[in-house]
Formats: sequence, C-alpha cells, structure tokens
Amino acid sequence: MRPLSYARATDVDGAIAAVARRDDGAFLAGGTTEVDLVRQNVLRPGLLVDINDLPLNRVEDLPGGGLRIGALARMSDVARVPGVVARFPVISQALLLGASAQLRNMASMGGNLCQRVRCSYFRDATSPCNKREPGSGCSALGGHNRIHAILGQSSACIATHPSDMAVAMVALDAVVRVHGPNGERAIPILEFHRLPGDTPHIDTNLEPDELIVAVDLPPARAAAKSRYLKVRDRASYAFALVSAAVALDVQNGRIRDARIALGGVAHKPWRALEAERALAGQPLDEANLRKAAEIALSKASGYDDNRFKIDLAKRTIVRAMLELRDS
Repeated sequence: MRPLSYARATDVDGAIAAVARRDDGAFLAGGTTEVDLVRQNVLRPGLLVDINDLPLNRVEDLPGGGLRIGALARMSDVARVPGVVARFPVISQALLLGASAQLRNMASMGGNLCQRVRCSYFRDATSPCNKREPGSGCSALGGHNRIHAILGQSSACIATHPSDMAVAMVALDAVVRVHGPNGERAIPILEFHRLPGDTPHIDTNLEPDELIVAVDLPPARAAAKSRYLKVRDRASYAFALVSAAVALDVQNGRIRDARIALGGVAHKPWRALEAERALAGQPLDEANLRKAAEIALSKASGYDDNRFKIDLAKRTIVRAMLELRDS
C-alpha cells in the first residue's frame, strides 16, 4: 500500500504553496477521474490538496457580453446558467452530453479541462505506455485503437482527449486563467492542451503548481448560434467517437464567421482553422460545408481499427452545421 497524505486548503495561495512544496503534490477538486486513476495506480501523488472550499464557483458577466466561469463551478450548474444557455449554447450542450448526471453534479469545470486522455492502455498500469512511463512504448499503436487519434498523433502516443466541454471552449476561443507561485497568467485555450510529440506524458502547458481559477468566454456574434454534436456508441453516458462544436455568424446568406472544433480525434481538442477560413465569405450551403469538412480532415490518418473516424468526422461537421443552419 502506498502512503497518501491529504490536506484541505482554505485559500488559493495556501493551496498553491502546499502543492509547490512537494514534487508529488496534486490538487483535488471533484475527483471524478483523478480518484479512479489513483486507485488504478496510474497516478501516484503523495499529497492531495483538496480545493473544494475555495471561492471559485461563481459565474460572472464580463464587459461586452462575455462570461467568467469559476474553476470549481460544477458542470451541472454551469449548464443551466441563463447566460450560458442564451449566449453560449454550445457550452451548455457539451456539458449536458459530457457525463452522467451524477458525475456532472460533482465534476468541476477546471478539472474537466485537465482530464487525462481516454486510452485503455494508459489506464492499465501493467501495459507499456509512454504517458505513464516515458520510453516504454505505445501499446495502442499495435493494439486495439478504435477510439484513438486520427489527427496530431505521434509515434509516441495516439490517445485522444476525452472532454466535451473543452471542445466547445476551443471553438469559442476561451481563455484559461491560472494562479501559481509567480502570480497570475492567462492561457488561450488553443495553447492550453498539448499534442503528444515526443513528450506525451505532458498533457497541458499548465505548470504542476499552477491552479486554474477561472475560464473566460469572450463575446462573439457566432457564439449565440452554436451547436455541439456528439457521435458515440450509445446514447447514454459514453465518450465521443467523434464530436463537433460549431458556431456561425451569417449575414445575407453568407458566412461572416465560422467556428469548427472536433473532439475524439486528437490528443487535444482540435480546431479546424483552415476549414473555417475556407468558409469565410461563402454561401451557407451543403456543398461548401462538404468542402470545408474535406479540408478539416485532409491531414488525418488512421489505424487498423479507427480509419472509419475520418469519414465520420467529415459527416459530423456537415451535419452539425446543417442542423445549426436549420435551427
């Protein structure tokens, strides 16, 4: 049995200091994934600092129509906030599709962003995995890889990021606000998560002793007309095979601003920037959407069990956009 210490923080600075003092310290919020990984011997913290008493659960309006969402706000609560539902519907939809009701009641917004990848080999402490033990190999490359990445993967890791909410936030250019021993900084969400490269054990650009305190959603015309479409093996609690967060600003039948982010396809939520640029100024019709979907997946490559995800992702983009157009 491994020894594990527990402490309960009463203020942000104290929580950060407690984790910074130890190389094996970690923050504990809702714990809906973290506790499982500790039990499975995948994560091995020596100290868990419980941050649930910190005043980080508010959802506040920002100037110009944006929102600031506290890192400890619960997923189920945020999904029902009127400002989220009206101004950022894709966030509400992604949250409601993201987990079972019981998990949504416990899971925090900051914790959701920091979820570890969805890979059975990562979660099996007996299988070689470069995320757990750098240099040990990637079991998924020659194993069962149906749920794995088709974009941005490397020879070291082909796992996918599991969050639905993060995909929606990437589509809306959210900003992650963090505190650490050196003060506060803001990380654009496009720069928050990392591709595996040759350092697959590092999931984010968050320092180990930095704490997420809030996420800002900037105002955007397209945000109010947005949609999250999730394709999965079953309708109840399941991770996405492929998902799409889309948003549109259309004037006189032509697209002024299109946002497309994909989930279930990469080590991080995947923003289809080239496809967005191809849609700018174009009529909102199915032919143009199909062209954009082809561009979005032009660099995709699959493996024995997951090549189907390439066409599935294209169809998901088109369907999400058409449903949004006709809504």
